[in-house]
Amino acid sequence: MRMSKRLVGSLAAAALLSTTAACVTNPETGERSISTKGAIGTAVGAVVGYFGGDLIGGRRDRTEKIVGAGIGAIAGGALGTYMDRQEKELRDRTAGTGVEIDRQGNELLLTMPAGITFPINSAEIQPQFQSTLDQVAQTLSSYPSTMIDVYGHTDPSGGDAINIPLSQRRAQSVASYLSARGVQSARIATQGFGSSQPLAGNDNSTEAERAANRRVEIRIVPVEANA
Repeated sequence: MRMSKRLVGSLAAAALLSTTAACVTNPETGERSISTKGAIGTAVGAVVGYFGGDLIGGRRDRTEKIVGAGIGAIAGGALGTYMDRQEKELRDRTAGTGVEIDRQGNELLLTMPAGITFPINSAEIQPQFQSTLDQVAQTLSSYPSTMIDVYGHTDPSGGDAINIPLSQRRAQSVASYLSARGVQSARIATQGFGSSQPLAGNDNSTEAERAANRRVEIRIVPVEANA
């Protein structure tokens, strides 16, 4: 199991705080998503963005939806090997691109700094990053028995009115790109968190810290049989 110092620090900091994120239902679409109201300016939401929280829409609901779409689940004994192979392939394909890959148990988290993915104040994927996303998409499509959450994050510059929709558009841009390249849309969900989930120990006091907080994450979770 590999975990970066950044991830360990984020989890440790979040463990000291009470969780304020919750699942809410959109009255128009009926879809469930994660709300981080009240978590602005704290690291507690980082648990949701990493490994401690539920998947967007709920693990059981997502599993049922994916299995119903004809995508097979993985038996418990095969989970580790399945994710080992996927992790190795992702690391090989993204080596040297600036993408970070963390793992805890059988879950993977890919972190992509906004500096290599999007222009400032834009949700249009930069052309130079498309080849990297192509490699990610090829791997994800080769391992279909996983659920994929795409999380968008910003720094606090500009305020929530700008940052929350921007982070959501960026997450959706990545999700749409992956889907257009063969990753089944039934596997993918998105959430924009604005600036509510800064990295642990990062208070946005310098441009380097603000740049680090502007990121997109892809969380990959295996579809377990009888989950």
